[in-house]
Amino acid sequence: MALSVSDLPAMYTLLSNSLSGDESLRKPAESTLAQSENLPGFCSCLMEVITAKDLVSQADVRLMASLYFKNSINRYWRNKRDSSGLTKEEKSHLKQKLLSHLREENYQIALTLAVLISKIARIDYPREWPELFSVLAQQLQSADVLASHRIFMILFRTLKELSTKRLTSDQRNFADIASQFFDYSWRLWQSDMQTILNGFTSLVQTTNLNSSHDELHLTCERWFLCSKIIRQLIVSGFPSDEKSLQEVRPVKEVCPSLLKAIQSLLPFYSSFGEHYPKLFEFIRKACTKLMKILVAIQTRHPYSFGDQCVLPLVMDFCLNKIIDPEPEIMSFDKFLIQCMSMAKIVLECKEYKPVMTGRLIDENVVTLEQRKKNISGAVAGVLTSLLPNERVVLLCNVLIRRYFVLTASDLEEWHQNPEAFHHEQDAVLWSEKLRPCAEALYIVLFHNHTQLLGPVVVSILQEAMNGCPPSVTDITSGLLLKDAAYGAAAYIYYELSNYLSFKDWFNNALSLELTNDHPNMRIIHRKVALILGQWVSEIKDDTKRPVYCALIKLLQNRDLCVRLAASRSLYFHIEDAAFSQQEFSDLLPVCWKLSFKLVEDVQEFDSKVQVLNTISVLIAYVGDVIPYTDELVQFFQKSWEESSGESLLQIQLLTALRNFVIALGYKSPLCYPVLLPVLVSGLDVNSPDELLEDSMQLWEATISNAPSMVPQLLGYFPSLVDILERSFDHLKVAASITEGYIILGGTEFLSFHASSVAKLFDEVVGNVTDKGLLSILPVIDILIQCSPTDGPQLISSTLQKMIVICLTGDDRVPTSTAVKASAAATLARILVTNINFLAQLASEPSLLMLLQNAGFPAGENILLCLVDVWLDKVDNVNYIQKKTFGFALSIILTLRLPQVVDKLDQILSVCTSVILGGSEDTTEDESSSDSMSSSRPQFPSKEFRRRQQMKISDPINQLSLENSVKENLQTCASLHGEAFNTAMARMHPSALAQLKQALKMA
Repeated sequence: MALSVSDLPAMYTLLSNSLSGDESLRKPAESTLAQSENLPGFCSCLMEVITAKDLVSQADVRLMASLYFKNSINRYWRNKRDSSGLTKEEKSHLKQKLLSHLREENYQIALTLAVLISKIARIDYPREWPELFSVLAQQLQSADVLASHRIFMILFRTLKELSTKRLTSDQRNFADIASQFFDYSWRLWQSDMQTILNGFTSLVQTTNLNSSHDELHLTCERWFLCSKIIRQLIVSGFPSDEKSLQEVRPVKEVCPSLLKAIQSLLPFYSSFGEHYPKLFEFIRKACTKLMKILVAIQTRHPYSFGDQCVLPLVMDFCLNKIIDPEPEIMSFDKFLIQCMSMAKIVLECKEYKPVMTGRLIDENVVTLEQRKKNISGAVAGVLTSLLPNERVVLLCNVLIRRYFVLTASDLEEWHQNPEAFHHEQDAVLWSEKLRPCAEALYIVLFHNHTQLLGPVVVSILQEAMNGCPPSVTDITSGLLLKDAAYGAAAYIYYELSNYLSFKDWFNNALSLELTNDHPNMRIIHRKVALILGQWVSEIKDDTKRPVYCALIKLLQNRDLCVRLAASRSLYFHIEDAAFSQQEFSDLLPVCWKLSFKLVEDVQEFDSKVQVLNTISVLIAYVGDVIPYTDELVQFFQKSWEESSGESLLQIQLLTALRNFVIALGYKSPLCYPVLLPVLVSGLDVNSPDELLEDSMQLWEATISNAPSMVPQLLGYFPSLVDILERSFDHLKVAASITEGYIILGGTEFLSFHASSVAKLFDEVVGNVTDKGLLSILPVIDILIQCSPTDGPQLISSTLQKMIVICLTGDDRVPTSTAVKASAAATLARILVTNINFLAQLASEPSLLMLLQNAGFPAGENILLCLVDVWLDKVDNVNYIQKKTFGFALSIILTLRLPQVVDKLDQILSVCTSVILGGSEDTTEDESSSDSMSSSRPQFPSKEFRRRQQMKISDPINQLSLENSVKENLQTCASLHGEAFNTAMARMHPSALAQLKQALKMA
């Protein structure tokens, strides 16, 4: 039933009731509105409510209507099979109505409508809504300040939406829009900028502080929107000049004006703070945004930005603001961050680095690379003139001495919340806070001028250490400078190691800092912890032990921020390839104790994850964990209980628990009190995907390291089938788990879960890609090896699919060849160990039907066709599979089929090559579940030993192919008589000689 104008009163009542605080009115109204969303005319009724002149004062009802309208557009604008959606006529009516309602006075409603139009434009423009931008452009010509502000709001949202479309045609459409709107937008931007500056000047001169500035403020907002639109048009409306080397004309025109606007607005910053808070906030927002726009343009169009009329002006301005800002700018962190961001991206921009290439063979032909080299060379020259050595040294000094130094507010924040301070200073994105941003700029500056700045940083470090000896306890400017200098030395450890001996620095200064336990020394202790982690690659053998002891001492600090820094640095040391277990072993007991205590003491989620990472690498890398099993089990039990609802924390716990299981090896049942309950909760098929993945990896490790099958583990297997029924995303680890169960559980496992095993294989084979099949086929082979009699019968349906793969599979890609070869090897094994079953399987009507559906010719002898596959794929398999092929082909010799004689030459050739080819290498890689990037020696896991035992007891390994061929060749001769003799006579003399050599025949 369609809604019409007559339903408007009812619609208004529903919307009004949906805002009611009375639940008896609100709930039914919300339910009715939700049921009406997909009815024709619903959106039209909402639009009438939004635009009704007599409802202008009912802003809350109109806003609710606009929100329902937006949600309906998101759900029903695209026509879907399961929904009637919106008719073409209603869509046309709504678009027309939206473009005629541009003077919406309520800002929130106007914003919602702008977002709504942008969503429609993403779907309909240009095919179904070609007039959108021409109508908006026409309306702009006669619009007042309010209407033009709303139009620019729509333009910004729509351009932002369309700029994310990546198809070539969409990008071409966006370029057309950019050419249509840029000139007008730019002229309006310039005009509004002048109006704003004139208005600000008048305000500075006026004595009437109570006058209304609504229109000026609206102009400011329109100008701000216009600025964002210009950014969108330049960044997304032109191909990046990084590849095309085509100059983007607006860059040279716009960027100097943006810079001039910043320079014009900043003088009002200090004068507006007290009297005009809204305009003061606008200046903060505008200057920051304009710098962000300059950064975005440089990133997108580096060559155009590198022009003489752009880069020198912008870079010089930014450097001046960083080095010598006005007093009021010193507290304008967001603006200074953007200035530093600009300097950083320019200094590290690869397009501005001199290109080292050879000379052209034909110097009359200027290639793209040569043009890049010319431009890069020119820009590099500009940067050199902008940053002479004196300015580089000055900038380095300013960054360290001013921006690295902790402020009173920093220290107060640290005191109030050490954890938050640790993460904010050391884990925050560099572009969000002033000090991390200054550190990021410093690192790039030092990297570009290592030889110049190496001695400078060492000099600052020496000055700071001389000015503040380790015995100082007061928080002085000297102590704060030493903290800053230590940080500067920590961040560029690799380059600075050429100018500073870590051993001397540690022995003569850093280790002495730790002898002073005054609470104020937490400032220096935190930086010492940072240095010990950052310089890990430069710490040589004779210094490792004292450094490890220093980290343990820092873990005992009373300050959480210091302890967290020490924990993170300890993580870096343990994970380092040169980590010395011998030097650390006696520190391990106290290290465990301190790490467990730290987990208990911290409250922040990020802190728990960080310490858990350290505990995880401790388990994985530092030798025998068995003496600490009880403590670790208690730790995991408590941590898992407290992590409820925190998926990211649980992932870290699962990883650490997996390392624990692997570290315990065959003694892993010691951790079953915590491990088994965790597995039960983690293997819920409805668990988040990321949690399920880590739970399955833990399950894999559990099975691999289990010394025997316990009832709880045995009972978990059906969960694996449920998981694979939902998705094959975790097939590789599922295959490994299944293999582990077959090897570990043997006949007991199969007797309990025969139907689940059959269902799992049948679910996978035929429904996954070649990559998936290559994961599961070796597991099927293991099953046949472990249960040669019952196994094939159990999975007969899967084996039929494997025959189809062998006889009809595509061989044109390597993975398909590998799949066919692997499947063929398993079928050959069945022939060798259960010959009657394969013959029976080959005659099953269900198999013949599958083959017929796959296009396999009717009437062919399936067994002989498999022989052709075995002959063809013998070079695509490993030794044990080759030997299996050999045994299978040997058995074929005993069949009373004339075609066997026709293939005799090929069969004997393969058997000969296998016999003379030697035996398999006895080494074998351990499964992925057992591998850990660990520096400690690894003992073979239980599963590895079980694999080795299986390999030794495998009938294919134990039986003699030479004897089998010799005996079956005699049987073949007696069966086929003269035909056999004729076939043997046709063999090439050299092939016959090799056969005799293989069979040790005289």
